[in-house]
Amino acid sequence: MRSAAIDNARRFREVRQLADLDSLTGLHNRRYFYETLAREVDRAQRYQRRLSLVIVDVDNFKEINDRIGHLAGDAVLAEIADRIRQVVRAADIPCRVGGDELAVILPEVEVGQAAQLVGRIQRAISSQPIARAGRVRVSAGVADLQPNDTPTTLFERGDESLYAAKHAGKAGLAAAD
Repeated sequence: MRSAAIDNARRFREVRQLADLDSLTGLHNRRYFYETLAREVDRAQRYQRRLSLVIVDVDNFKEINDRIGHLAGDAVLAEIADRIRQVVRAADIPCRVGGDELAVILPEVEVGQAAQLVGRIQRAISSQPIARAGRVRVSAGVADLQPNDTPTTLFERGDESLYAAKHAGKAGLAAAD
């Protein structure tokens, strides 16, 4: 009886983990991202801690898909996810939030440190060609938690920063006010 309960608990944990992961990139998925962002915002506000958010978007991803095909484009996303995993800290939470948009929740990090991480991410991605896509570049937006932020407003400020970086010429970085 006891071993059945242990097996059930293990199976539940495995199923939950699979439900939290994006099958293409192996990063946490959108649902996990929003649940975790809400929990981290609450924790940071309760204990007056720092929290930053990085949102990354692959520059010209539609053109990559058009040029090499969607399956090869999927491989590009998987490789980008691997390169991001190589440069984040163990405490950071990288996620795929949709399409070619990835995010990293950064507990205990201020915006300047988040910008440094973006530099590491950009170098890791652009330093070596990715399969048939060649050199790939990413743009990023950074936001740090403000006293009146909700998870939604923090995400919106990070997303607005991302689009400011893309409009400024891509392969860039913009930080929220």
